[in-house]
Amino acid sequence: MDAAAVQPRFEPRLARRKLYGTIFYGLCILAVAILILAILILLVDVFIRALPWLSLDFITGVPSRRAAEAGIWPAILGSLLIVGLATVFAFPIGLAAAIYLEEYASDTRTNRLLRTNISNLSGVPSIVYGIFGLAIFVRALSLGYTPLSAALTLALLILPVVIIVTMEALRAVPRAQREGAYALGATRWQVTARAVLPAAWGGILTGIILALARAIGETAPLILVGAAGFVTFAPSVLGEGFTVLPMQIFQWAGLPQADFQGLAAAAIVVLLVMLLLLNAVALLLRARLGRHIQW
Repeated sequence: MDAAAVQPRFEPRLARRKLYGTIFYGLCILAVAILILAILILLVDVFIRALPWLSLDFITGVPSRRAAEAGIWPAILGSLLIVGLATVFAFPIGLAAAIYLEEYASDTRTNRLLRTNISNLSGVPSIVYGIFGLAIFVRALSLGYTPLSAALTLALLILPVVIIVTMEALRAVPRAQREGAYALGATRWQVTARAVLPAAWGGILTGIILALARAIGETAPLILVGAAGFVTFAPSVLGEGFTVLPMQIFQWAGLPQADFQGLAAAAIVVLLVMLLLLNAVALLLRARLGRHIQW
């Protein structure tokens, strides 16, 4: 056989494709690097501004018109109360809806329409949920501008996310695990409760923590349902007058004084720490559940 016939031929079109692929890959890496660099610069700037103001008195204090005496304790309590109530409302409904759609519902046009609408609702701007909460919870149900109205509004906001993530976690459970349980004579509910849900808890918890991370950082819908920027007392479920950390940050950041800009940066750091703690709890729960399932 001729040696020239064995040598690979140079194809300009294939070479151009490889060149374009390399350039595109390099641009993607550059874009990610620029994004990470921008985030790092913002975080460093926030931490530098926040360090002089971070103290125990700042965390346990109440808002004040004097920057040196201002604190965020009512905002922390308001955030924890509203997010906790939103979890209580959204988690059972979202879990039940996901179990029905994934384990019980047949593939009909109505159920496909439900899944499509749930996916669309997860992309609706948060201000729309705020308008809905104002119209239904505050006015129609006469709940007033209370943390309960805010919690119900945030529950609607995170409900589509909880349903979608739970459905994905249930779908990730191997089909053989269900068939093995059915082979042992288990009913559909026994298969779902004892075989599918334990294996999917890790993904479900992760999705819930992500949904709560979105809820704890929301400001726009809470403004419409009564969140204030200056509250000096601890909130109650049905008591009017409450604030949350994002609202407090928004109020301080809008003031021209440099001291209040530092207070806003310190509140941002506290909010970031709360989000990191939520994610740490999710990781610990996933690890414990994973060990339990393996055992």
